Amino acid sequence: MWQGFTGWHALIILVVILLLFGAPKLPALARSLGQSMKILKSEVRSDKTDGDDAAAPADESSKSSEPGSGKSA
Repeated sequence: MWQGFTGWHALIILVVILLLFGAPKLPALARSLGQSMKILKSEVRSDKTDGDDAAAPADESSKSSEPGSGKSA
């Protein structure tokens, strides 16, 4: 399917996207896409940790309560 896809094709697609959305809107679209990807990754990670033991969050809390961890009491 992608065997004939060359740099010229990518350039034409980029020009069409610029014409459709306009240059000022593209940074906002990219930022929105990046935030969506960040949320998706965090949800996938939380789903993976939900299936694991509950020892992981306990380890993190014990690390933060150690003396010299940077938190003042």
